[in-house]
Amino acid sequence: MSEEAMAADEIMDGVYRALCEHGYAELTMQDIADECEKSKSLLHYHYDTKEDLLVAFLDGILADYEQRLACWADRPPAERLVEFIARFVFTPEEDERESFHLALLEMRSQGPFNERIQEQLDRSDELLRNSVADILDAGIADGSFEPVDVDRTAALLVATLDGARTRQITLGNAQPAASYTRVVAEEALDGIVDPLLAEGVDRPTLSDALEQLDD
Repeated sequence: MSEEAMAADEIMDGVYRALCEHGYAELTMQDIADECEKSKSLLHYHYDTKEDLLVAFLDGILADYEQRLACWADRPPAERLVEFIARFVFTPEEDERESFHLALLEMRSQGPFNERIQEQLDRSDELLRNSVADILDAGIADGSFEPVDVDRTAALLVATLDGARTRQITLGNAQPAASYTRVVAEEALDGIVDPLLAEGVDRPTLSDALEQLDD
């Protein structure tokens, strides 16, 4: 990896840590510079504004996710679908992850007022829905899923999981359950995924999928 590429990765890691620490609304270029141990002038050399840097950060996250999706493509559809759901699960003890998603939620609230950020948010939503639709298409094609309207089912599943994550990070300690996202994920498996499975097709448990993500 070139020095320039390494510096770019360090900057993006700094953006992540700064968002976790400061959120979106209060975030400054100096905060990011401090987190990645670069000078503020160096950041401005590559990115004119904070918005430019955040748009690049979001673009990188989505590009990384697209690469991971390509790596999963040959795995059984039921396994891929359960793992997709598992990625929305986190516990209240995962402070950094919760802080990061709270910062992303702040960004989403600015989407209607910022066209460039809105484009990245729209891309993210489309990527999630298309990911589920592709998994459903693959499962229907190989006989492991019953035929369904893949676009409507994908939209329902993503809205359910995203809504659970938003509720958990905004309610915070007011939510007594160990993990609201896990409760909803289990319900989604029982109410949405299980009815899709063709006779004789088994699916991994959510616990199995979470262990796979941790490995």
